[in-house]
Amino acid sequence: MLAAAAILYSMGRVPICTCGYVKLWHGVVFSAENSQHVSDWYTFSHVIHGFGFYWLAGLIGRRLGWSLSLRFVIAMVVEASWEVLENTPMVIDRYRATTIALDYYGDSILNSVADMGAMALGFFLAARVPVAVTIVLALVMELGVGWMIRDNLLLNIIQLVYPLEFILRWQQGG
Repeated sequence: MLAAAAILYSMGRVPICTCGYVKLWHGVVFSAENSQHVSDWYTFSHVIHGFGFYWLAGLIGRRLGWSLSLRFVIAMVVEASWEVLENTPMVIDRYRATTIALDYYGDSILNSVADMGAMALGFFLAARVPVAVTIVLALVMELGVGWMIRDNLLLNIIQLVYPLEFILRWQQGG
């Protein structure tokens, strides 16, 4: 987390929202403050990252004898790498061109670190609760966020990888 924060700082990312204050929750997606505070609607996606990384690291790691600690470190490296990549001009421009994130200019360092924390929460939650509970939680988060803001992890991935016009129109309220 510290290495990612240092890299983000060296990339010119702002430590906190340029608005000058820190909020625990910012729920307005179409806002310059989105992805600038501790948590927002996209925090749920990072919890789901943790679920997925736990499952994937377990699938690979158990066969190789990896401890839970090693699987967590690998998951954190992947999440931290995503946070750095997500805040490059290439990915920021891609978000702005293919998703509803027209006012997205990257995350604050605080938000990126909190997103990594949300992934850690998801990872350790998945390690402690039955698989069925993890699946239900992921579905509830995806459907709930999709309902509330017309975006979620799955739609975000689709729109980044292979943008579909009908999804973008729906997300825009059309």
